[in-house]
Amino acid sequence: MGYAGLPMALALAEAGFVTLGLDQDAAKLGRLQAGESGMRHVGPQALGAALRSKRFAVSGTWAMLVEADAVLICVPTPLGPDRQPDLSAVEAAARSLAWHMRPGQLVVLESTTWPGTTRQVVQPILESTGLRCGEDFFLAYSPEREDPGNTDFRTAGIPRVVGGADADALHLAETLYGAVVERVVPVGSLEAAEAVKLTENAFRAVNIALANELKLAFGAMGIDIWEVVAAAAGKPFGYMPFWPGPGVGGHCIPVDPAYLAWKARAAGVPARFVKLAGEINADMPFHVATALEAALRARLGRGIAGSRILVLGAAYKPGIEDVRESPALRLIELIEAQGGAAPYHDPLVPELPSLPEHPGLAGRRSVSWAEALGCDAALIVTDHDGLDYAGLCAAMRLVVDTRDACARRGLRGPGIVKA
Repeated sequence: MGYAGLPMALALAEAGFVTLGLDQDAAKLGRLQAGESGMRHVGPQALGAALRSKRFAVSGTWAMLVEADAVLICVPTPLGPDRQPDLSAVEAAARSLAWHMRPGQLVVLESTTWPGTTRQVVQPILESTGLRCGEDFFLAYSPEREDPGNTDFRTAGIPRVVGGADADALHLAETLYGAVVERVVPVGSLEAAEAVKLTENAFRAVNIALANELKLAFGAMGIDIWEVVAAAAGKPFGYMPFWPGPGVGGHCIPVDPAYLAWKARAAGVPARFVKLAGEINADMPFHVATALEAALRARLGRGIAGSRILVLGAAYKPGIEDVRESPALRLIELIEAQGGAAPYHDPLVPELPSLPEHPGLAGRRSVSWAEALGCDAALIVTDHDGLDYAGLCAAMRLVVDTRDACARRGLRGPGIVKA
């Protein structure tokens, strides 16, 4: 019942299906039963309406899986400590399902993963029960396509790609999703459907990396990359704007291309563009830290060491509370490693959660706006709406802006530096 599973469950309930949301997090289940999603893109009205309709309920009782006609697996697929695909959650979910399967069920994996996972990983676990795929149960893949924070698209309005292990599975999956979303896009295999999601996010990763590399190149020439991209976007054909930033975050762009690169290596055809894009995007926090050091010395006469730098925004993008893979966390660590202090302010992230890649930041709390304005300088990492950027620029001798947030609001001056 996370960023992908909960919206899909609510869409199913809204379409008329009796829907059960399973999750192993007891605290999350308690919040959901109380009508609190914990996610800004799933408002209390939609959740409350589904609960009141009696078509949606949540539980941590895995034995209830036997009651389902269709089971959608929407669990995380992160990277492990060595940046290799970590399918432990997928495998655990498949085993939990296997213990409670019955003949006739449709099983759909929605988690983003490398091509071959559904057939090579999930299917054998389910068949360990003695049930046979295509005879006793039906297996499909349909990648989630949520965009948290984007209010322009509802789950039901986003086309869904579907691939099946066989024709019957594809037909069943098309029928299920076709009753929920406006358009279903069938493809010829499980692997093709799995490849679609990786293609979508590799495309974004490569183009963001290009924008980031151009930012460095044009910056060395004294050219504003944001002005260049905005002007190029006026061309009605042959160009699509992508914007630079302090790095990439979230579950998709930093992670999914690594799944593709890993599988491509295994197939003997290295995905060089994808790998390079990942390296460029991962290096951006270091470039920002270097620009911050230079701006501090030029404006304040001292570097990061001994300075108190406000990190504005902890979420990985505006309008949401998700901090997974956020470049803000890496920048906090880089500032503190160089002897600076790095309090953060984010109205959507009152406290940093426990994350394995940032163990030292767990439990750190967002400072008040008044305390934020008392810092020596500010580093804009996530440009949430509703913040007093004019007040920030007026109070600070130095504002280092990685998102062009100030210029977009008509704020300019010698104390505002783009990075």
